[in-house]
Amino acid sequence: MKFIDLTIPLGVATPPWPTYEPLQLKYFKRLAPNGANGQLLIHSNHLGTHLDGEIHFHTPGKDIASLDMDFLVHEAAIVDLSDIAGDYDVYTSQMVEERVPVKEGDILIIHTGYHHFGWDMPTANEIRYMVMHPGPDREFAEWAKAKKLRWIGVDCGSADHPMNTIIRDWMPRQARQAERVFQKKFGTPLAQYFDDSKYQLMHLEMFPYGIIHAECLGGEIDLLLNRRVTVGMFPWRFVDGESCISRCVAMVEDAEYQKLMAQKANLPKTKFGDAFDPSHVERLNKISQANLA
Repeated sequence: MKFIDLTIPLGVATPPWPTYEPLQLKYFKRLAPNGANGQLLIHSNHLGTHLDGEIHFHTPGKDIASLDMDFLVHEAAIVDLSDIAGDYDVYTSQMVEERVPVKEGDILIIHTGYHHFGWDMPTANEIRYMVMHPGPDREFAEWAKAKKLRWIGVDCGSADHPMNTIIRDWMPRQARQAERVFQKKFGTPLAQYFDDSKYQLMHLEMFPYGIIHAECLGGEIDLLLNRRVTVGMFPWRFVDGESCISRCVAMVEDAEYQKLMAQKANLPKTKFGDAFDPSHVERLNKISQANLA
């Protein structure tokens, strides 16, 4: 068995979710004169590839240490929505099930394609990554509950639509753009479509049911789209942790790994060595330009 990394690189330049503490690093001892290098880190839990735990939004919920390995590692469906959902779009359960079979109790990984705008990519755009990515409505949340999904992963800043979070108030220029998209596509004002009854529904309405999510996935996810594969999320065994920076990997057999590495050899690479498919950006740009036309 071999592993495909679905984790983005983590460093001081990695953006946290807006207003959360970024990674800060300093040496508190050095080889000369201490005989060893030692570092001190300060950071929030919502930075880089991370798992949101139940108690992030649900006080009586489980902490990160309470999550069983059978919950964290399981069969997953990885779906690519970059051909249908661009800036500010709303994705649905139908879009998912048209592209990959999803079974009861699965992990679901959603490739929006917006990891291409992450800090580690040559097409980096922090505002698109955090503020303009697509997201779901309540229909998707109810479907996920009916499917009894273990957890959901996304390759962008949040599992919620950014305009269904406080970002809508913090980024008024982007909120005005989103207003145009929602009026054009749904004939409904943004504030009416995502009213207070739906606020951050992927957090507030899902965590009490034990359906949590991972955010900011990436790495070499482009190698594994619209298919089923075993996926594992590995946070710390973090007692009282509301969320946790984590490593996420997909697990494939040796023979398939060799085929994937041959595919990787023909793709461009980030400065960290991750393969990516630039056609996803082209598709997203085309959809997004039409959205805002």
